[in-house]
Amino acid sequence: MNHRTVFFVSDQTGITAETLGHSLMTQFDGLRFRSVTVPFIDSVDKARETVNRINLTAEVEGAKPIVFATLIEDELRAVLSQSKGLFLDFFDAFIGPLERELEVRSSHTVGKAHGVSNTTAYARRIDAMNFALDNDDGAHTRDYNRADIILTGVSRSGKTPTCLYMALHYGIFPANYPLAEEEFEKGELPEALQAFRDKLYGLTISAERLEQVRGERRPGSRYASAQQISFELRSAEALFRKNGIPYLDTSECSIEEIASTILHGKGLLDRNGEPVGAE
Repeated sequence: MNHRTVFFVSDQTGITAETLGHSLMTQFDGLRFRSVTVPFIDSVDKARETVNRINLTAEVEGAKPIVFATLIEDELRAVLSQSKGLFLDFFDAFIGPLERELEVRSSHTVGKAHGVSNTTAYARRIDAMNFALDNDDGAHTRDYNRADIILTGVSRSGKTPTCLYMALHYGIFPANYPLAEEEFEKGELPEALQAFRDKLYGLTISAERLEQVRGERRPGSRYASAQQISFELRSAEALFRKNGIPYLDTSECSIEEIASTILHGKGLLDRNGEPVGAE
């Protein structure tokens, strides 16, 4: 079997489990993973229902699902640990050793990792998310002077999810602009981007990966054809080189890696991974 199902189970949103779990799974080349996020498991009944889902998956696929969890309550962890999956709980792995080293028992407070301890930073992230949504896919360009970064590249190269992650995680104000056939025929940057060259960062992707992604969206279309994809990627990369725009191949990168690479490269994060100028 060259694929496995991975469950991300949490008593809150599941973002922590997803982030850490995905980082670990990227180390295993040649395997495909089906991700299933199960958030807000805050009762024994919900934990048992999740165990049933995991066990059914194990029976149908004939292989143990991988289960990454962030569960504070010992009772809930005990229930999940009885599943037929490989159960890996991040809190269980680290809270015990920390308690022993610090000689202090943890509070076991659900949701504390996602608390709003800095209201200014939280408000900025909300504003950044709204900005990212308003300036997605070239829908509006009038606010590009407010953008911290503008991603550009062919359709389905990862621009939108990267922008949303930058906004939500870092409070960065991102915009993205899709390159289309008109730009490729002219061989010039779109007029909307001309004045913002210093904010631009390009995304590219392997032809094979892009063909797979577009094929799932519009199977059998010109948009998903190997010939069209090859043309667009060659044209986009030529445009980046001609205009001195740094760019990144996203084929084998997670969203977290893409965002971090770009923001560090553009000097928008300090050495501690914090937005430059953040309080």
